[in-house]
Amino acid sequence: MASLGELLATLHPELVDGRFVFTSVASLAEVLAAGVEPVVTVRELEGLTAIMTVEEAARLGLDSSFEAAMISLGVSSELDAVGLTAAVSTALAEIGIAANVVAGLHHDHLFVPADRSAAALAALRSLSTDAG
Repeated sequence: MASLGELLATLHPELVDGRFVFTSVASLAEVLAAGVEPVVTVRELEGLTAIMTVEEAARLGLDSSFEAAMISLGVSSELDAVGLTAAVSTALAEIGIAANVVAGLHHDHLFVPADRSAAALAALRSLSTDAG
């Protein structure tokens, strides 16, 4: 397993095209049947949260909140890697940027306020440079 320093040194954060929103949907089947495939879903006690593009949410008439940019960290980290999420979140918190982190099997992804995406990318690139 790579060390935290190695993970940070190999960060390659990239902005994913589009703007994304967090929505609540009745069922994933209904959303998929409408031709929308959310980038993330989370089953909670209160219902199903789906993260999709602003345009998809509007087309489905869904209420949404938190317009976000999606940043892929571009580093292959193991799911049991220790400290990566904390280091990234801390770097963004230090400049007042909220980060909602989603770990996929291959990469971690951040959802940050859309209007702060450039500052978030700069901070993450700096974090990587400083670690290298």
